[in-house]
Amino acid sequence: MIVTKMALPRRTFLRGLGVTMALPLLDAMMPAFSAAARPVRRLGFVYAPDGMAITSAVNYWKPTGEGTGFELSPILKPLEAFRDRMVVVSGLSHKQAEAMGDGNGDHTRGTATWLNGVHPKWTEGAEVRAGTTADQIAASELGKDTPLPSIELGLDQNFVVGNCENGYSCIYMNTLAWRTPTTPLPAEINPRAVFERLFGEGGTPSQRLAEMRKTRSILDAVTEQMRSLQRTIGPSDRNTVTDYLDGVREIERRIQRAEATGGGASLPTLERPMGIPDRFDEHAALMFDLQCLAFQADVTRVFTFMLGRETSSRSFPEIGLSAPHHGQSHHGNKPEEIQKYAKVNTYFTEQFASFARKLQSIPDGDATLLDRVLLLYGAGLSNGNEHSHIDLPLLLIGGKDQLAGGRHLQCPLDTPMANLLVTMLDRVGVPIENMGDSTGRLELEPIAGL
Repeated sequence: MIVTKMALPRRTFLRGLGVTMALPLLDAMMPAFSAAARPVRRLGFVYAPDGMAITSAVNYWKPTGEGTGFELSPILKPLEAFRDRMVVVSGLSHKQAEAMGDGNGDHTRGTATWLNGVHPKWTEGAEVRAGTTADQIAASELGKDTPLPSIELGLDQNFVVGNCENGYSCIYMNTLAWRTPTTPLPAEINPRAVFERLFGEGGTPSQRLAEMRKTRSILDAVTEQMRSLQRTIGPSDRNTVTDYLDGVREIERRIQRAEATGGGASLPTLERPMGIPDRFDEHAALMFDLQCLAFQADVTRVFTFMLGRETSSRSFPEIGLSAPHHGQSHHGNKPEEIQKYAKVNTYFTEQFASFARKLQSIPDGDATLLDRVLLLYGAGLSNGNEHSHIDLPLLLIGGKDQLAGGRHLQCPLDTPMANLLVTMLDRVGVPIENMGDSTGRLELEPIAGL
């Protein structure tokens, strides 16, 4: 640590017209000559739609071997660099996602139960009910000191309302996050809207559209404050701030480029909101980078991210696949179709791996952002062809003070997935007795110092 004469509070903001920018963690925010501050803990949940290429004959997800002597599966190969930070968890199921007399609707229930272990109310009306989700339980504690308690992100259109699957409201498939059993939190899919939520002060749709069309950078509004700050902090902090601002400018550039392809569309637009890139990987990368900025500036410490919506009709021509994803998940056990399905699953994992690399590249005090986060990646269905909720595909990645990685944890089959959620909350310092249908905790190593 480089000690300077200047001391800044951790919650330091630069303010300009319509702009409020938090700063990343700087040496100047650490008390001079004192021990390092208690590390900030963060939590994230990344969801892949329509299950994985898992059948009774072949499993493209599950590693071979248990404990530390496992080999990564084809779908997990993109995460090889994070093997020592990763725990693949097998054997967990969501029994509350089963029909229980409600008939079909496994895609809906897979999403709605993923983070709470609560069977959703069968309704297509406004009287939806599920359960408070793990992200929101964490946000109630970890979000006390941040501008946003949590942020909810997605990639597929989620404005659909009414009945989406066998009498279930579309709301259940539109989000992972429920603040209360009757209050779902919508996932934002437009990078511009996320950017404004992180750094702007909002406004009416017409005001936001006018701001979108400006070429002036959001950073221009805080130029004078930035110059003053740079004169008072040390060299190491100046480099940190410069890297952070370069990241903000780069994301602005990418959003503006994506908006340029939107033509003269007006707000709101249902078919193609402004600021959304055409390519899946570009859209995913932009949203993940925004989440990195949110962590770096400590705007929020909790997020959910849906890489897709269940029953999505999205295709992936960028990897040579033109069939809709949901249709691919119903492969009829044909080997060549299962391979195509696995290719999409692997493509999703590649996006998640890029996010982990970005987190690992960003300093956070004497560590990196990846060292200070616990991430869950997985799906609400296992065998998509059979709509199964048994032995769900799940893995954890985190810093070594968050997780004892490098292993494949095989739990007894049909262990409630809610046990994992309760354990994750323990790991980030938000312990609860139980949630959903949980029956206990998993045998994960505790965080050092708790």
